[in-house]
This record gives sequence, structure tokens and C-alpha cells, in this order.
Amino acid sequence: MNEEHSPTTATDKDTMILVQQSSFQQNEVYQWLSEPTDVGGTVIFIGKVRDQNQGDCVSALTLEHYPSMTHKALADIVNEARTRWDVKRVAVIHRIGKLRTNEEIVLVGTSAPHRVDAYQANEFIMDYLKTRAPFWKKEQTDQGDRWVDGRESDQAAAERW
Repeated sequence: MNEEHSPTTATDKDTMILVQQSSFQQNEVYQWLSEPTDVGGTVIFIGKVRDQNQGDCVSALTLEHYPSMTHKALADIVNEARTRWDVKRVAVIHRIGKLRTNEEIVLVGTSAPHRVDAYQANEFIMDYLKTRAPFWKKEQTDQGDRWVDGRESDQAAAERW
């Protein structure tokens, strides 16, 4: 479905949305998020590939996507968060390709004048990313390869917003 693609065009100078095979540098993202002088809080969530799922050992996870669909969905999620909370900068970086257990898969970062806006916008973006961004995941397990279905718990988390 996809090999490495260039990042989506940011909607403005305060939005970073990247879909990439390479790892990310969280310190650089933190510095970028924290640059505006009116930022009082910065929140970064980093998700990693787990070594267990549905009772099976997972050795790797392969993520695929359709770039135009994914980039639009991520931009829409970020724009929705901006309408709900006073955030200064938003970063969403999602990796694709084959990732081993314990590798970083996603980073969602938000900065805001006040911590509550940064926390809530970050959680909202992550919840919506899990349910609305078109990524397809295939796990390599000790029982063989399998596609990963969405979780009811992720849907319930997104519905609370």
C-alpha cells in the first residue's frame, strides 16, 4: 500500500503531521512544540509496539496506509482538536512499515498556554487517531500473521468526546 512518503503539508506553521518509516526524535519535537513564548504546558504521548496481544506473543507489527486518506484524516483530527481547545502547536507523527516490539510507533504532542488544554487535546487526538485514521496493522505472532481489528475500548474512548 505504501512505501515511505514525504510528510503531509502542515495546515499552518503550528502543525506538524508526519507519516514516515523512520523513527522520530522526541527531543526535537518537544523543542518545536515549546517554542511559542505563551506556552505554559507541553504534553507528549508516545505509543510503542507491545509484545503481547490477545494472549499471543507479538514479534513485529507492520503498518500500511493510503497516504491521501491518512493525511486528510490526521489533518481533520488536528483541526477538530483546535476548535475545542486553545492549543498553540500540535505534532502527530505516525510510523509505517515493519516495526519490532518496543519500537515507537506514534507521537502525539500538544502545547498550550494552560496544561488542561494540552492534556485534553492530546488525549482527544490520540483517541480519534485510534478510531478514525486509516492505518492497517498486521501482527507477526507466534501463532502466525494476522490483521488487527479495532478495539471496542478504543471506540468507547473516542465516543466520550
